[in-house]
Amino acid sequence: MRQVILDTETTGLNPKKGDRIVEIGCLEMIDRRLTGRQLHYFLNPERDIPEEVVAIHGITNEQVKDAPKFTQIADELWQWLAGAELVIHNAAFDMGFLNGEYQLLAKQQGKVFTELESVCGVLDTLKLAREKHPGSRVSLDALCKRYGIDNSHRTLHGAILDSEILSDVYLMLTGGQTDLLLDDADPAPVAANSLDLSALATVQGELVRIAPSSDELRAHQDMLELVGKKSGMAVDWPTA
Repeated sequence: MRQVILDTETTGLNPKKGDRIVEIGCLEMIDRRLTGRQLHYFLNPERDIPEEVVAIHGITNEQVKDAPKFTQIADELWQWLAGAELVIHNAAFDMGFLNGEYQLLAKQQGKVFTELESVCGVLDTLKLAREKHPGSRVSLDALCKRYGIDNSHRTLHGAILDSEILSDVYLMLTGGQTDLLLDDADPAPVAANSLDLSALATVQGELVRIAPSSDELRAHQDMLELVGKKSGMAVDWPTA
């Protein structure tokens, strides 16, 4: 399954009132693994970016004055997204802006507008989080805190950075292997003879100490990180 983790930054909140996209960030995920492929644009919105919006994402008018316009990247973006499931936090916002850009482009070219949803699916992680955690805060920052995802480097909003964070949030929201390893149900009872202490050999009255291999140490650390993400707390379980 091909998915695209997507985020946009804009000049404001409402494309119907003339607000435009200034940044698009897309990360490709196949079978729940990021492939390393990405599509990233800064765009000239063909209008001023208000100062109060610059304070949110840090993208200035000077920074994007020579950037391509949406019309120049529209075909490449459409082809990149076609056939994929788009994973977006608050999808109505980003899809509203993307469809608004394509609608404007179609009008300029005298073509019939076709919504982006006609060629791709959309999964809204905001809606998913509200269903999974009713009554709780479900902003991207709040979900990072809940799942123990490090977002300390997120001092400003940014399309690629937010897409990277959202990829981690999405995997935690949808369970992945964590539900198999850390289910809320009571664990199955352990057989009484499952731990055989007689296997602990001694030499001259001293217990033989067997050091873990490098692979075992890595597996131990991976498990600690998994437990930390699931519990939302730091976990320290030394190997010695």
